[in-house]
Amino acid sequence: MKRILLVGLLLSLLVLSFSEKLVIKGSNTIFPVAQLWIEELKKIKPDLEITLEGAGSSTGIAALFNGTTDIANASRFLKSKEIEKMNKEGKYFAPIVIAYDGIAVIVNPKLGIDKISLETLKGIYTGKLRTWNQVSPNLPKKRIVIYSRNTASGTYETFEKKVLNKERMAPTVKMVESTQFEIEQVSRNPYAIAYVGVGYVTDKVKVLKVEGIEPTKLNILNSKYPISRPLYMFIDVTNGWPESGVIKEYITFGLSKKGQELAEKAGYIAAYGF
Repeated sequence: MKRILLVGLLLSLLVLSFSEKLVIKGSNTIFPVAQLWIEELKKIKPDLEITLEGAGSSTGIAALFNGTTDIANASRFLKSKEIEKMNKEGKYFAPIVIAYDGIAVIVNPKLGIDKISLETLKGIYTGKLRTWNQVSPNLPKKRIVIYSRNTASGTYETFEKKVLNKERMAPTVKMVESTQFEIEQVSRNPYAIAYVGVGYVTDKVKVLKVEGIEPTKLNILNSKYPISRPLYMFIDVTNGWPESGVIKEYITFGLSKKGQELAEKAGYIAAYGF
């Protein structure tokens, strides 16, 4: 009996020692896609160990620099300072477009507004427009409660670039870590506004047209919607492209027909023509 238990223990240790591990960190926007990919991959490879963290694009890229992640999810491209650091350290991070996304501007369904211009949106977030009746005389004279993702977020980076055009957000803007928190607050407050990745939108909030254009799949894919963007994962290829192993398997699955279908299931737009 003791011998059987010993053999079983040794076999368990052998399986654990050869189990493959993958660490993924970064964008909250991409988190739902990565979750679906991991769930499907584990059906194929039950022993695969994957750690997934969504603390913002900048956090994921920083982890790639310090070697604490295998893949960095990012809802933005590398910043110039990150490219400079990469060159200085003799590293090369390869970008892989995994899907496309639109940043949806959301308000409470009770607010009598259906569309907004980029100029008005900029006015709200820079503090030039402080009450809803300044946006439209048909709206109530109520203070606009403004939510934004924090500065570690790639969604924030894209919004800042495409909407604010290098101007600073007003100090009254509530900076938060969670997209879900934004949605919850807007659904409860009839005078709130926020922006989120279109994949997170629920029927609890109203999505506004921006410059008269809805964030539909076709409008986002064609970049007709003004706040559209590609979504990335970055890998360290300083020593060459992974030709085998768990990183390659994950990338191959993500870009496969099934992986792209799951990206669409998460609410985004497939990057490739499947």
